[in-house]
Amino acid sequence: MLQDSVTEAISAAFFEELASVGYARLSLEAVAKRAGAGKAAIYRRWRSKLEMAVALVSAAAVDAPEDVDSGTLRGDVFALLADLDGALRHRLPSRIVPDLLAESARNPELQQALFAAVRDTRRGKATRLLERAVERGELPSDVDRELALDLLAGPLYWRLAVVRTPTGPDYLDRLTDKLLAAFVA
Repeated sequence: MLQDSVTEAISAAFFEELASVGYARLSLEAVAKRAGAGKAAIYRRWRSKLEMAVALVSAAAVDAPEDVDSGTLRGDVFALLADLDGALRHRLPSRIVPDLLAESARNPELQQALFAAVRDTRRGKATRLLERAVERGELPSDVDRELALDLLAGPLYWRLAVVRTPTGPDYLDRLTDKLLAAFVA
C-alpha cells in the first residue's frame, strides 16, 4: 500500500510540474521534491523522464471514459465531444496537451510513444463509434472515416486548446449537428 501511495504522489506531482513548467523544463528532481519523495523512488519506477511521461500520460489516456454507446450517432458524437470538452477545460490537460504536442514535434521518440498511447487509443474509440453508426444504418458504409475522425476532435480542440475561446451553453449541440451533416455530405 505504501508503494501505491508513493506512486500516486509521484504521478500527481509529475502532472502538476508538467503543467507548471512544460516537458522541456521538467526535471525529475522537481517532481520528486513536489511529491515529497526521493529521486530514487522515481528511478525505481521509471528509467527516464521520457519513460515516466509516456507511462503516466498513457495511463491517463487509457483511463479516459470507455466507449459510450447511446444507441444513436448523435448521442455518441455528443458524448465524445462532452468528454473531450471536459478534458480540455481541466486545468492540467489544458496546459499539458498543447505543450506535449509541441514538444513531440521536436522529440520523435516522445511523438511516437504518445501517438501510440494517446492518439491511437482515442482514434480507436472514435472509429468504433463510426462503425456502430454504419452498422445501425446512420452512416453510409463508404463514409470517409479518416476525415470523420479528424473532424470529430479538430474543431473543439482548435477552439479550446489553440485559440482558447470559451464555448456557449449550446455549442456542443451545434457542433454535433454540424459534424453529423458533414459526415453524410
